[in-house]
Amino acid sequence: MLRPLIRQTHTLLSTFFTTTEFLRRSMATTTAATDPITPSNTRLGWIGTGVMGRSMCAHLINAGYTVTVFNRTLSKAQPLLDMGAHLADSPRALASQSDVVFSIVGFPSDVRSVLLDPSSGALHGLHPGGILVDMTTSDPSLAVEISAAAASKNCSAVDAPVSGGDRGAKNGTLAIFAGGYRSIIDRLTPLFNCLGKVNFMGEPGKGQYAKLANQITIASTMVGLVEGMVYAHKSGLNVGLYLHAISAGAAGSKSLDLYGSRILRRDFEAGFYVCHFVKDLGICLRECEKMGLALPGLALAQQLYLSLMAHGEGNLGTQALILALERLNNVRLESSTSP
Repeated sequence: MLRPLIRQTHTLLSTFFTTTEFLRRSMATTTAATDPITPSNTRLGWIGTGVMGRSMCAHLINAGYTVTVFNRTLSKAQPLLDMGAHLADSPRALASQSDVVFSIVGFPSDVRSVLLDPSSGALHGLHPGGILVDMTTSDPSLAVEISAAAASKNCSAVDAPVSGGDRGAKNGTLAIFAGGYRSIIDRLTPLFNCLGKVNFMGEPGKGQYAKLANQITIASTMVGLVEGMVYAHKSGLNVGLYLHAISAGAAGSKSLDLYGSRILRRDFEAGFYVCHFVKDLGICLRECEKMGLALPGLALAQQLYLSLMAHGEGNLGTQALILALERLNNVRLESSTSP
């Protein structure tokens, strides 16, 4: 009679200690997930070290955070490694060493691969309480899917695409459009403050909707900028003096500030790639179709940028739109110094 009683007691004790350990770990995770984020208690992962990502990640390293990076092209990550970042061989390996994982990659398919892939995706390496922050401009529906997938693993996800170009990334002055749960976004504020100004836009996916609206605005602004420059050139104006004159008036814009002088110098190096902008505008048009919206300015801008792709200019910066207008009108702005 004693043996069954001993076995039963052993089972009860084993269950008790297992449950106690589970509760202890759960409480530790919960506590860790609510502690203020500081360099001393938060390990960061960064996926994507291209034109934007490299500068953004550097700000976090300079702020004292321990950062692990992953990029498909190792040479693009080397400057961050030289600053003290660690290198991971996959997004999953990176996430296993991180509490918060940032990603800024090219296309929605890249986002899905680096975050959700069953064998190598970051979500499958992230510990409970971890947070994914995708800063790629991507599909709103994918952002909602990532948020749900993260929640199923007791993690969180925020969609936080950015605007401000390479200059904003370098200066830490990006506009950040954040979608997700307010409490998580508020907790991430110390990290976002290293990169720019965070704007809470609403539930998961709303950060992406805000960024797409931003791209629609930029697209028509860029068309107006280069059309004005071609008109000024054709009328015999000094285009540099013209840009300087309008910069203080109602025609002044961030696009003019960022790209006017670059266009004059015929500097088409990418701060934001044409091919990525075409991707963004394509997402905008698909969302418009779902909503039953007719936005002809968006459609025109997308066609003009698509013509650059047809000429093999997808890896130039968005200021290369001037090339499409020059070809349409058989003119060429003369290279000059900035106004």
